[in-house]
Amino acid sequence: MVFDGSAGAGWWIRGVVAGAAMLLGSVAAQAQTPVRFTLDWRWEGPAAPFAVALEKGYFKEEGLDVTIDPAAGSREPISRVASGTYDAGFGDINSLVRFRDENPDSGIKAVMMMYDRPPFAIIGRKSRGITKDISSLQGRTFGAPAADGAYAQWPIFKSVNNIDDSSMKFENVGFPVREPMLAQGEVDAVFGFAMSSYINLKSRGVPADDIVVLPMSEYGVDLYGNAVIVSEKFAREKPEAVKGLLRAIMKGVQDTIKDPAAAVEAVLKRNDVAKKDVELERLKMVLDQNMITPWVKENGFGGIDKERFAKSLDQIGLTFNYKQKPKAEDIFTDEFLPPADQRKVN
Repeated sequence: MVFDGSAGAGWWIRGVVAGAAMLLGSVAAQAQTPVRFTLDWRWEGPAAPFAVALEKGYFKEEGLDVTIDPAAGSREPISRVASGTYDAGFGDINSLVRFRDENPDSGIKAVMMMYDRPPFAIIGRKSRGITKDISSLQGRTFGAPAADGAYAQWPIFKSVNNIDDSSMKFENVGFPVREPMLAQGEVDAVFGFAMSSYINLKSRGVPADDIVVLPMSEYGVDLYGNAVIVSEKFAREKPEAVKGLLRAIMKGVQDTIKDPAAAVEAVLKRNDVAKKDVELERLKMVLDQNMITPWVKENGFGGIDKERFAKSLDQIGLTFNYKQKPKAEDIFTDEFLPPADQRKVN
């Protein structure tokens, strides 16, 4: 058949081109591996690396169609991934240790350490008698959500600091009323993540010089914090997807470190009520206190010190009795991490 440039021929050619484009688009869509990912909390400053990876298309570059949902606390991602509802998530590794011991067939593992230091803290007010001195905690009333990752570490905190808590009162309060109760003076202190409770109190009008933060990591609690966790089934069936997921997150982390203000903008697009100044301060706290530690600067982001992790497992054993105490490799694997030279941070 010979085409002479007539309208009919042009129509045929355009149809072929359009059909080829649709076919290519279909193939590209099929190549995108769906990944269901859960955060540990709302879209706030600390979630910036994940928001950036979405915003800049880093997941798509890895052939991944990632959906990210908020959660109601750092423990919830573990049950979500264990149930198979989510493929991966961002949750507290200490809660993961306990969950795996109680559910040995749960099939979850941590693959990237995000918080080299945990954000667990006791946050109080000077006007309520709380100081940096641990003795000031005696006889006080605490807002202590039962599902809170920080409160879960109280047995460790009181053990390593030889605290008798018989004079203390612990009220099981909901997350939404924790900081409001402290702001109103209904409790003397609360358990929580430092960056969340501190910033939330300030936003409620509590003067910064009236807020006292006792980071548990500065009082003998030698734990890690949140990590990226994955379903072992997902990792077994789609190991390249897990590697791609971590490469994309690593890029998000590095971009966040370079320009926190821009990273927060990606968060604000996903949270209509968030305020930039509040979330930027929250993010900077997490970067400085939990993520970019001296160890991370020297060794790279995402991994663990196995000796320290072994010590953390000993401390976690103070919170409950192990059925079978795990080893570091039972909980964490670095096999999916990007090469060390791609995990350097400043």
